Amino acid sequence: MKNYFSRLRGYFIASDRGLILACMICSVISCIMLYSIAQNELLERCDFRTFRTQVIASVMGMIMVSILSVIDYNKIIRLWWIYAPVALGLVGLTFTSLGYRRSGADDQAWIAIGNFYLQPAEVLKLAFVLTFSYHLAKVEENMNQLGNMFLLCLHAAVPIGLVAKQGDYGTAIVFVVIFLAEMFSAKIAWRYILLAIISLPAVGILAWNFLLSDMHKNRILVILHPGTDPENLEYQQDLGISALANGQIFGIGLHSEKGYVTVPEMHNDFIYAYSGQAWGLVGALLILFLLTYICLKVLTDSLYVKNYQGKFICIGIFGMIFSHCFLNIGMVLKVMPVIGIPLPFMSAGGTAVVCMYTAIGIVNSTRCHNVRKHRMFYEAEPER
Repeated sequence: MKNYFSRLRGYFIASDRGLILACMICSVISCIMLYSIAQNELLERCDFRTFRTQVIASVMGMIMVSILSVIDYNKIIRLWWIYAPVALGLVGLTFTSLGYRRSGADDQAWIAIGNFYLQPAEVLKLAFVLTFSYHLAKVEENMNQLGNMFLLCLHAAVPIGLVAKQGDYGTAIVFVVIFLAEMFSAKIAWRYILLAIISLPAVGILAWNFLLSDMHKNRILVILHPGTDPENLEYQQDLGISALANGQIFGIGLHSEKGYVTVPEMHNDFIYAYSGQAWGLVGALLILFLLTYICLKVLTDSLYVKNYQGKFICIGIFGMIFSHCFLNIGMVLKVMPVIGIPLPFMSAGGTAVVCMYTAIGIVNSTRCHNVRKHRMFYEAEPER
């Protein structure tokens, strides 16, 4: 028993406690805000069931962190033949009768089973980070050979193409950022970078003419030319900015008589607008600080890892969390188009919360399993 507690203490010491604590604080803030929205009856789609779902998902996520942290990430990554087909299969189900399109959404990205809704793309993000990190680590020394580069790009093109086919272009951008972050960390040759830069105009023209719908085009044009939107697509973002302004410096509180600016989806994609309204500039900056801290901690944890697999995992998860934060807050501030990306650990959504915590658990595993004596299931070798 004494030996067990000694190992437990070693695991606790090796863990990135600051990273885990920051994620937990974000979850507490999220649950408080969702309870406030439900209590004030600001949105029909956000009631106390949404609050309970968020609490349960956050607790499940923390349990996942505890479990994954004590499992060697090198063992997890080698099980790609199990989780990769499952993740792809779940995304494939969105194209069947089980696929579900949320009210107000322009993508069919959920699976509906009774009253249970699952967003498979969140699972696919994690699977992609792990499988791509494994693939990249295998070919890292020769990644700039044309054959290996083609296979790496093909590896990334599969999930990007699937989620784009769903109409979920925001998530497709997240996959692209993960791909680019890992490729740059692996020291991709300059000739490929220059080729990509030269190809960007052609890719943009093709995407504009053959991939994006009229609605997606108009959302981009609204950002470039504010106030010229005949279909009023910028209405939601204008309300988000009004909500932030309504909070001023210290906010109007979680239960106020002053009256709230109600923003569609402010429990989900626009929760940052509600946080600024309830807690003002101070609260908005606090959340921004916490999310920045989480991103930087994941990035710095990559420096502790002794092998390429762990390094690429941390870089990929950094790319995932950073792109979510950048796209979501940019969307609320009206510097990015509305593309339906949740704010990590904050937005309502059971699948997204559990998957984000799962990612943090894997990052913590890379840190805990660098020092052998800090492994939970490490058996000391007998003295000779």
